[in-house]
Amino acid sequence: MSYDGIDFFRSDELLADPYPYFDWLRGQCPVQREPQHGVYMVTGYEEACAVYTDTDTFSSCNSVTGPFPGFPVPLEGRDEVEVATLVEQHRHELPFSDQILTMDPPEHRNHRHLLMRQLTPKRMKENEEFVWRLADRQLDSLLERGSCEYIGDYANPFALSVIADLLGVPEEEHSEFREALARRPRQDAVGSTTSEMSNNPLAWLYDRFSRYVSDRRQSPRSDVLTALATTTFPDGTLPEVIEVVRVAANVFAAGQETTVRLLGSALQVLGDQPDVQALLRQRRDLIPDFVEEMLRIESPVKGDFRLARCPASIGGVDIPAGATVMVLNGAANRDPRHFASPASLDVERGNAREHLAFGRGVHSCPGGPLARVEARVSIERLLDRTSEIRISEDHHGPAGARRYRYVPTYILRGLTQLHLELTPAT
Repeated sequence: MSYDGIDFFRSDELLADPYPYFDWLRGQCPVQREPQHGVYMVTGYEEACAVYTDTDTFSSCNSVTGPFPGFPVPLEGRDEVEVATLVEQHRHELPFSDQILTMDPPEHRNHRHLLMRQLTPKRMKENEEFVWRLADRQLDSLLERGSCEYIGDYANPFALSVIADLLGVPEEEHSEFREALARRPRQDAVGSTTSEMSNNPLAWLYDRFSRYVSDRRQSPRSDVLTALATTTFPDGTLPEVIEVVRVAANVFAAGQETTVRLLGSALQVLGDQPDVQALLRQRRDLIPDFVEEMLRIESPVKGDFRLARCPASIGGVDIPAGATVMVLNGAANRDPRHFASPASLDVERGNAREHLAFGRGVHSCPGGPLARVEARVSIERLLDRTSEIRISEDHHGPAGARRYRYVPTYILRGLTQLHLELTPAT
């Protein structure tokens, strides 16, 4: 089948299953320029790693926006000196330009330093204890009913509470965060296939975290927000309040989205594939491996964008200065040159952890370890407390003819709803 006429970024045709399209692209070349928007699509594993690790050549200024709304000034036909200059002059005009994921070194290094100083093994261990308690609390009501819509009833509130606890948001305010974020308009979804992005969908978080950071500088506590508020940049200077707020808000928002999609995909597999569920019930030691394989085979983030500052050759393909590149994690993680039988779920796959679900290089997701803990704990407790997990046929149809709906974006990969039937363990 040819996909020449399909617009990956503006069509919903590929939402349910983008993988044949990724295979088609890779079959032509691991780096292929798509015709609708001129984006260089990177589907090969080695080629993806090459782009992610070359921050001198590839800027992250457009990592969220890609070809939309486009760079503020034309870049086509300009030489590398002009492009590099224009990137620095106009990057602040792009949506999300104040977020750490769009920053390049050395600014990125300074802001990541604020965060990584706080995600210590001690803090992660303390947070994991909360995660176990929270998982049980969330499951109590679901098991009482014997059924649930897993994304809304468990994954969303669970992921929000975990990251809120890690940062130090008072537990009595967690419900307020849930309500505020639930009111965000749909057009603010990152990478929507049907609408343009607003300039800053994080305004509510900015306002709330500004209060927290200012308060922590006046009255320190033993939480991550206090540590973020009082940590200096590597050169010893104290960041402005807004600089700390941007890091905290980004961690809060990004830490939820990817975890929710991972949890949804994992439970979809457990409900759809009884043999996998039975294996994990017998071999709990394989749950971490299952999480890694789910991250590989259903990457929560389909891909990230980069902008070429200067001409480059990736996979034998010449990429001109000023070009937009999309590194497709979901495609690279199914590259048969790196992963044997890549479309098959293999819980005991030896190199599953080499996936690019969390990116690679300086922009690799700092919340990866936390997402792994959340998934591992959620799966283990659900298996402990049930004897069977089934997909609801009333909502999704019978086995072999399931009906699922996916988040309508070209950035995220995940279900909008997952209805499960749960038989409590006796």
